[in-house]
Amino acid sequence: MTKLHIFDMDGTLLQGSACLHISEYAGCIDQVNLIEEAWGRGEVGHVEFYRLCLPLWAGLDEDGIDAVFESSPWIGNVAKVFADIASRREYSAVITLSPLFFAERLLPWGLNTAHGAGVSPGKPPDPARVLTPASKVEISAGLMQQYGLGRADCVAYGDSASDLLLFNELPNTVAVNASAPIAALSQRTYVGHDLWEAYQLGRALIDPTSIFAARSQTHGEP
Repeated sequence: MTKLHIFDMDGTLLQGSACLHISEYAGCIDQVNLIEEAWGRGEVGHVEFYRLCLPLWAGLDEDGIDAVFESSPWIGNVAKVFADIASRREYSAVITLSPLFFAERLLPWGLNTAHGAGVSPGKPPDPARVLTPASKVEISAGLMQQYGLGRADCVAYGDSASDLLLFNELPNTVAVNASAPIAALSQRTYVGHDLWEAYQLGRALIDPTSIFAARSQTHGEP
């Protein structure tokens, strides 16, 4: 049976957040920092976050999004991990609360599916297309049904509060440069700058007989 690897993006694959990198490029980083801080305190909801940010990104076109994506600080070996998953006829998915228009640029790197907020710079957000932490659980369940997989056939990789619900749902989880609550909840933890090493920990969870299982005893564990 095949497997499904589910990745968060911000803080897991990407150092920092897509929204902040976009805002820095758009020249509105100070305003969006304040919005993010309010969101972190629970004063701004997910839809309201985009209602406030999207007008600030109004001048951002496809070339600008490409420029932000290409200059963003990604963790090492993201494409290598996607390629290895594909070579095993397994599936990879990124599920993020950040904009889909940013996450879908990972598809040419070998990612199978990208899921994110369906928003556009300069346009009001459609609440139905803004993702929440619960959306990660719902989307993962849909992918499992589509691929004919069970919960034990999946590995989730994440770092923050937005991954807590998903990590509670799945038995195989890897915390990547994570906050304390996620690290405490996860089956394995990784601290570093190489996704390949974090992926070894994930592979060991779903295939204890593989070479990855032996390597996981010496790589990435706290």
